[in-house]
Amino acid sequence: MPDSKSTRNTGYSEAQLAHVAMLYYREGLTQGDIAQRLGVSRATILNYLKLARDLGIVDIRIRGESFTSSTLSKQLSERFGLADCYIAHADADGQDNAQVLQRVAHLAASALRDLLEPGDRLGVAWGETIQQVAHSFPLGPVPSLTVYQLIGSMMFDPLHAPEDCTIEIARRTLAACRTLHAPAMVSSAALADSLRAEPILAHQLDELNDLDKAVFSVGSLSPPKTVVGSGLANQQELEAYLAGGAIGVFWGHFIDAEGKQVRGPLDRRIIGIDLDALRRIPLRLLVACGEGKYEAVLAAIKGGFVTHLVVDERCAAWLDTQEP
Repeated sequence: MPDSKSTRNTGYSEAQLAHVAMLYYREGLTQGDIAQRLGVSRATILNYLKLARDLGIVDIRIRGESFTSSTLSKQLSERFGLADCYIAHADADGQDNAQVLQRVAHLAASALRDLLEPGDRLGVAWGETIQQVAHSFPLGPVPSLTVYQLIGSMMFDPLHAPEDCTIEIARRTLAACRTLHAPAMVSSAALADSLRAEPILAHQLDELNDLDKAVFSVGSLSPPKTVVGSGLANQQELEAYLAGGAIGVFWGHFIDAEGKQVRGPLDRRIIGIDLDALRRIPLRLLVACGEGKYEAVLAAIKGGFVTHLVVDERCAAWLDTQEP
């Protein structure tokens, strides 16, 4: 199967990989059948199929809505007034935290891709969970989609900057991209007011009041390593919110167990969407996993921030024991 146009120095061409993928995925031949037909080993065919997926020649998509059909999903949707609840199921032998996060992120990416419509304006938040969602997002254009960054920039070594999440989803969907040209947190309320008054930033922030959909997570305050380590707050500022009953955080906006905003020293210094504007977005997809986030997820639901929920199976089971 010679072809002069090889892909990325693999020695194989896109035409070769696409041909093998067509035989396997469309015509239903086994890897052994294809190997015999092409006169190569079965291991070579296996390698072809992996390369086809890695290079985006084959895009295997699992419909996210399939994960909303379980009894538990329907119970949670009805109990908490959600449009849909997507549950990432656990393996019988268990998974570590990284594996659970990866599975939840993949499910969230599939679910959000199914929910997107041509012309949508999608807001994207920040954090480890949303970063995984962005880098798991299916490749393929969404006509006239525009992707917006919900919170300004910050420095946090374990993660890429917030704009990375927005840019990556826009790249994978061939969408227009709108990043925020400001820090997420500034040193004073006066400086924040001045920045918001700048015409460019004022226009960017105003656009966040007219979104169709949003994808975000909620942070736990136990332990508070991301809140403090990201530079959103120092320990003293965090203690002020904890004293007010805060148990969860959206990019510097804190909520209590009932989902009500806890006011504190950071509120006027944040550059990004506020919680009232978040609630007004018609479709709000919350993605979360891990035992430490259970109470924060429940608080976010009670606060009316969530229309669609993606969680791991253990979190879903815990929510099923809670009252709205």
